Amino acid sequence: MAQNKEKESFGKSLGKAQISLKALLWSCVACVVLTMIIGFTLGGWVTGGTAQDMAEESSEKAVVDRLAAICIAQFKQDPVKDKKLEELEKTDSWERGSYVEKQDWATMPGKKEPNRRVAERCAKLIMQISD
Repeated sequence: MAQNKEKESFGKSLGKAQISLKALLWSCVACVVLTMIIGFTLGGWVTGGTAQDMAEESSEKAVVDRLAAICIAQFKQDPVKDKKLEELEKTDSWERGSYVEKQDWATMPGKKEPNRRVAERCAKLIMQISD
């Protein structure tokens, strides 16, 4: 009679399996940790501080881009812009921002000092325009 015993299905045998509470809790902890690792490395999750830094950097870049447009307009209004453009083209790339600062193109209306980041961006844009 023991030989005619039917095999239990996998589902029935799984239903009879007893998982300890300790194993269940550790499985949950492992799933949470794995989800966090995947989320932060592959999922693009960031902390609040990182998100704040990214937002500040993005807004600063947008402001610099807008002010660089004013710098370009001031460059275009310079009566000797063609001569200065030739000088700018002869200047080393890492010194072009300083050259733009000295021409006061990066000095915004109402300000006394030029903005270094605006000058660097403006120099790049001027070089693109001249091509």
